[in-house]
Amino acid sequence: MSNYLKDIDSIASLKATQGSAWDAINPEYAARMRAQNRFKTGLDIAKYTAGIMRADMARYDEDPSQYTQSLGCWHGFIGQQKLISIKKHFNSTDRKYLYLSGWMVAALRSEFGPLPDQSMHEKTSVASLIEELYTFLRQADARELGGLFRALDKAGTSEEKKAVQSKIDNFQTHIVPIIADIDAGFGNEEATYLLAKKMIEAGACCIQLENQVSDEKQCGHQDGKVTVPHEDFLAKIRAVRYAFLELGVDDGVIVARTDSLGAGLTKQIAVTNEPGDLGDQYNSFLDGEYVDNASDIANGDVVIKANGKLLKPKRLPSNLFQFRKGSGVDRVVLDCITSLQNGADLLWIETEKPHVGQIGGMVERIREVVPNAKLVYNNSPSFNWTLNFRQQVFDAWAEEGKDVSSYDRASLMNAEYDDSELSKAADEKIRTFQADAAREAGIFHHLITLPTYHTAALSTDNLAKEYFGDQGMLGYVANVQRKEIRQGIACVKHQNMSGSDMGDDHKEYFSGDAALKAAGEDNTMNQFDSK
Repeated sequence: MSNYLKDIDSIASLKATQGSAWDAINPEYAARMRAQNRFKTGLDIAKYTAGIMRADMARYDEDPSQYTQSLGCWHGFIGQQKLISIKKHFNSTDRKYLYLSGWMVAALRSEFGPLPDQSMHEKTSVASLIEELYTFLRQADARELGGLFRALDKAGTSEEKKAVQSKIDNFQTHIVPIIADIDAGFGNEEATYLLAKKMIEAGACCIQLENQVSDEKQCGHQDGKVTVPHEDFLAKIRAVRYAFLELGVDDGVIVARTDSLGAGLTKQIAVTNEPGDLGDQYNSFLDGEYVDNASDIANGDVVIKANGKLLKPKRLPSNLFQFRKGSGVDRVVLDCITSLQNGADLLWIETEKPHVGQIGGMVERIREVVPNAKLVYNNSPSFNWTLNFRQQVFDAWAEEGKDVSSYDRASLMNAEYDDSELSKAADEKIRTFQADAAREAGIFHHLITLPTYHTAALSTDNLAKEYFGDQGMLGYVANVQRKEIRQGIACVKHQNMSGSDMGDDHKEYFSGDAALKAAGEDNTMNQFDSK
C-alpha cells in the first residue's frame, strides 16, 4: 500500500477517536495535504538531498559518464521553473541539481542594490535564498500532486483510477540538491560556522567554500584575488563540518574551492614550525630575494627563514605579499590535496579558461595522492566559449600541420567564421565538453553560475525591441505567449502556477459547497485549454 493510502487509513482511524467534533474532516483530503507537504523542515530536505548527492558521487566513481549538472538560480521561481522543465523534458530529476551563486546574490539580492562579487552583501541573504528556492520547489510538488488528485476525482473507470493512482504512488519530487556558495565564509571561522548552520537549516546539503581572504574577496574571474594560508582555510572547512554534524546532517558535502591559479597575492605569511610543514610549503611560493646581512633590509621589511636562508618577501604598498609568477598550478595542487586530506569532499578549481587538458593535468597530480579526487567545475559565462574553443581547434590543427591560413586567430570570434569547418569543430568540442571533462579531468559536477542572469537580459532585450517598436502587442504574443502555448510552458496559466487551483482545493476542503472558488467558467485561464 502506498504512503498516500496508508495516510488515509491512519487519519481515518485518528478521526474515529475524536467523536463528532471531527465529522467534517475528510481523511482523504488530509492525506492529500500531507502528501503535498512531504518535507516539513529544511533539515528534512538537507538530509534527503545529502543522501542523493552521496549516491551520485559513488555512482560517478564507478562510471565517469554519470556526472551531474546544475544551473545557477537567483530566485525561487527560477529554480522552480528549471525543475518543472527538467521533469517535463526528461521525466526525471536524476543527477540534476541547482546552484546558488554568491555572485548572483550580490548582484541581484542585496538591499544595497547591485554589488560586485566581493562579499559585501548581507550574509543572511544566502540562507534566505536557499529557503526561498525550496519553498518554490515544494510548491511545485503541491501543484503537480494537486492536479493528479483532481484527475483521480474525475477518473471514471477503475483502470483510469489505477493509472492516476500509480502516478501518485510513484511521484518524483522536485526537491533536488542545492550546491550553495558561502563565498570565503563571511568572516572568521566562527562566522563561517554560524552562517553554515543557517544555510543547512534552510535545506543546504552541500556548501562551497573558497580559500580567499574574506574581507578581500573577489570574483574568481577577476584580478586582485588574495588567498589565505592553508591552516586558516582548513579551520573553516572544519567549521562547516561541525555545523553539519551539530544539525544531524552527517553526510553533508563540502566543496573546497581554490582560487590560487589566478591569485598572485597573500595577506599573511603562514605560521611554520619546522621545514616542510604546511606553513613552510605555503611560504615557499612567496616572491622575494634572499639577503645576507642587515644592510640588505630596509626599515619595515619583513624577513623569514626559508630553505636555510633569510628571505625578504616582496611586499606591495597594499601590505600584501606576492607569490612567484608561474607558481599557481603547484599551489592549486597543494590546496586540493590538503583540503581533501582535511575534511573536504569535492574540489573546485577556478580556471581562466575551459580547457580539458589544463584541468586534467592538475587533477592527475592530485590523484597521485588522493585517487578518488573529483571536482565541481564552473562552466562560467565569464569565459568566451566561442573564442576559446575556436582558438583551441586552431592551435591543435596548426600543431598537426593542417592548413589554417584562411583563419585569423586573433579574429576568430568574427561571424564570418560561423559556418566554417573550424567553427563546427569548435562547437562540437563545446557540446561534448562536459562529458569529456567528466571522463578525462575528474569533473563530477558541471554547473553554470549565472545562466538566468543572462537569459533574463537577452529575452527582455528582445521583448523590449519588439513591443516598443513596430510590432507592438504582437511582439509579446508571437514571441512569448504563442511560444508558451506551443511548447506547453506551464506558466502560460500563470494563475494556476501561482497556486490559485490549490487554493480552490483547500477552500473546498474547509468550506465544502460554500467555498467561493476562482476556477469557474469565467476564469480567463480556461482560454488556454485549447491549443
